[in-house]
Amino acid sequence: MTELQASVAGVDSAARVRVWDRFVRVFHWGLVAAFATAWASSDDAEALHQWAGYSAAALIVARIVWGFIGSHYARFAQWVPTPRTLRAYLQAMLRGREPYHPGHNPAAAVMILFLMTMVLAIATSGWLMTTDAFWGSELMEEFHEGCVNVTLGAVALHIAAAVYESLRHRENLIRAMFTGYKRSR
Repeated sequence: MTELQASVAGVDSAARVRVWDRFVRVFHWGLVAAFATAWASSDDAEALHQWAGYSAAALIVARIVWGFIGSHYARFAQWVPTPRTLRAYLQAMLRGREPYHPGHNPAAAVMILFLMTMVLAIATSGWLMTTDAFWGSELMEEFHEGCVNVTLGAVALHIAAAVYESLRHRENLIRAMFTGYKRSR
């Protein structure tokens, strides 16, 4: 965001911090698009469904690599919590006294790891259904669909939490995932 764009948006450029780099933002919205495309095409367009699934898996693999070599807030070491940190955060949250985190808070971090794991499980089970070993396997198909349903629920919770956090901390997290910037505190 340029100084002019910041002033038009009513954001003091000195009062903001770049949290999500371009790669993380492209990954996030690319994963949204790939997952939505795979879900929407699951019954009608097998080739599109498969390519969307492979794209989602490739995005996750790229994000894992970026988690080790990317910018400060993209690195796993910065945002993946220890069990003790997560427990303390959840206890503080239940009391309405959770600390602000410029990047992902510990609860959001666990959700992100869960979503990434589920997308890999969906992609892997989908790919396995194309192999000789699992072609026509009802058990694998049920597993695949079950993972999708669990992931849809987690996505709904993720969106609700982003809205809640936006209201709670008076900061538009959805806009921040487009611009990369959040208010500094």
